[in-house]
Amino acid sequence: MKLGIPSIFLTLILIFIISGCGVETEKEKIEEQKETISIQGRMVNMKLTSPAFENNKDMPSEYTCDGPNVLPDLNLEDVPENAKSLALIMDDPDAPAGTWVHWIVWNIPPATKKIAKGTEPQGIQGTTSFGKSGYGGPCPPFGTHRYFFKLYALDTTLNLKEGSNKEDLEAAIGGHIIEKAELMGTYKRQ
Repeated sequence: MKLGIPSIFLTLILIFIISGCGVETEKEKIEEQKETISIQGRMVNMKLTSPAFENNKDMPSEYTCDGPNVLPDLNLEDVPENAKSLALIMDDPDAPAGTWVHWIVWNIPPATKKIAKGTEPQGIQGTTSFGKSGYGGPCPPFGTHRYFFKLYALDTTLNLKEGSNKEDLEAAIGGHIIEKAELMGTYKRQ
C-alpha cells in the first residue's frame, strides 16, 4: 500500500498527539509529588536535615569507618504537634548481603530538635546489623552506597524492648506513623 504525502502527514500528526498524551504538565507533576508525600491525608511538613551533608550528596568520611565514625548532626524540623514519640532508622539498601542496618532508635521525645554530632538522642537503642546498639557509620566493601536516615513521627510511644531489631521496630510502628521524613547520603571508600 502506497501512502501519499497527506497520509504520511496525518500519520505523523497522530503519532505526535498520541505520544504527547503521556507528557505531564508542570502543575500535574507538582500535584503528583504532593500526593506521594501525603500521609493519612495530610501534607508532610516534617524535615530531617544535616549540616554535614546535603540530601542525595556524599557524606564526609568523618562519619564513616574511614574516619572517627561518629553520628553526623541531625536537625529535626516541623515535627507534628500530636506526635507522642519519634523513631529513627539508618540503613543501606545497597549492601551485598541485603539491607544493612546502621542505626535504630525509638521513643525519642517529639520535642527533640537536634541530635548533636557524635551523641545519641534520648530514646531506646536497637540492635544493628553490626550486632550491637548505637550508630555504625558507612563502610561499603565496594562501590557507592546510599545511606537512608528515616525519621518517623508516631502517635504513640512504643512498648518495644531495648535491643530489638529493625524488623521488630517496623512491625511496632505499623499503623502509628503520622509523618515520615528522609535524608539520604552516599559514600564510596577511597
